[in-house]
Amino acid sequence: MFPLHDINRARRRPYGVYGLVVLNLLGFFYTYFLTDPAYVVQTYGFVPARFLADPWGDWPTLFTSMFLHGGVLHLLGNLWFLWVFGDNVEDRLGHGRFLLFYLVGGVAAAFVQGLMSGFADVPMIGASGAISALLGAYIVLYPRALILSLIGWIPVPVPAFIYLGYWLLIQFLGDFMGQEGIAFWAHIGGFVVGALLIRRFDPRPRSVV
Repeated sequence: MFPLHDINRARRRPYGVYGLVVLNLLGFFYTYFLTDPAYVVQTYGFVPARFLADPWGDWPTLFTSMFLHGGVLHLLGNLWFLWVFGDNVEDRLGHGRFLLFYLVGGVAAAFVQGLMSGFADVPMIGASGAISALLGAYIVLYPRALILSLIGWIPVPVPAFIYLGYWLLIQFLGDFMGQEGIAFWAHIGGFVVGALLIRRFDPRPRSVV
């Protein structure tokens, strides 16, 4: 299932989402057009083993790694999910709390991936951990919102709790099958942390959408 858009209109413009899209595009442009991509990934990506050895010196990579991507498809896939699901979470939290939630979710996802990888000496890059936290928040805030999704070539409205539950299952299956090059535990960890923390950021009653 591929999400086209959610049927859940936001009340205000998602300036936080706009800003994150721009920052990710700038990070991609810098990486692939202004310098050596391998250097950028190794220097600004999050390397769990390096962080474990020198957390005070390496902590900035917890944040810089969120704005780097491994290619066009990696970038566009993450930005699409941010665009589809981020606006409603920002609408609920407000711009400032949304951005803080995004960063906290991304950092937590990096820690989970590092722990589950045995603090591997491999750089981790991408916004998917932070965006997964938004997905976890979305399923808590808007479980019955409809996600217009492509199933085959047919657009079908799917309740958010079904779509995102399916998405989470795919992450577990990907890790179980040993698919390489994807930080599945960052996705899983970000999703779970987002679902658990969203009430701390938004104490209002659950949406009935």
